Amino acid sequence: MALTPVDQQNPKSHSINTDTVLVFPEPGSVVPVKNICLATKDIPLQLLYSAYMQGVFPWFNEDEGEPVLWYSPNPRFCLPVELFHVPKRIERFLKHTPYTYTMNRCFRTVMENCRDMSRRGQDGSWIGHKMIDAYEAFHQEGFAHSVEAWHNGVLVGGLYGVLMGSVFCGESMFTTESDSSKSAFVLFMKAFTACGGKLLDSQVYTDNIARYGARNISRDAFLRLEQKALRVPLTGNLFNTFEELASSCGTERA
Repeated sequence: MALTPVDQQNPKSHSINTDTVLVFPEPGSVVPVKNICLATKDIPLQLLYSAYMQGVFPWFNEDEGEPVLWYSPNPRFCLPVELFHVPKRIERFLKHTPYTYTMNRCFRTVMENCRDMSRRGQDGSWIGHKMIDAYEAFHQEGFAHSVEAWHNGVLVGGLYGVLMGSVFCGESMFTTESDSSKSAFVLFMKAFTACGGKLLDSQVYTDNIARYGARNISRDAFLRLEQKALRVPLTGNLFNTFEELASSCGTERA
């Protein structure tokens, strides 16, 4: 695998060479802010791919005119699959869920709904046009994926993230009806685990993901776990497995 200085990346690149990883600086060494490795104008695909290969991700407020900020936070919030557990209430819900579930049915729409969802204590969204365009292209390259929950043909919840090796990096989720995104997330994690998934990267702490067993660990500990899991491909077909699990939901529906 070739290691190339990040500043040699062509910002207009719209394709990915998986044999090349652009090396990010250590957090705080270029941008004098804790946890930030780099600031750029755009989100070229090769740089986005390289970021996820090194535990780095873009997070910035486009509406406020910020540059693209590339983070590697310490501590890191993550969920090794052996710690994953499902609250009994969600298990019961899935037996009679009114929703149907899909993967990659409408990736961009899921991102747009995540952007538009109102969140307590948050003014605006970090999901701007640059992020949506970049991740949609990443989706088309086969790295970013969405999970959808539908009610009577209407999209009512979902999530999206990035799959690399046996690591899934959860980015955001939205819900407009009760337990739609929670049940979609649990179904995805069951399929991911069944297919040999090793690690869910949730980046920074949230109460929502903590309920499933996620925890904060040091950056160094996370990078050790991630680098090992990145080298291991899934052992099963994630999409077929998800579809099979989804088709068995709602069997006790009234």
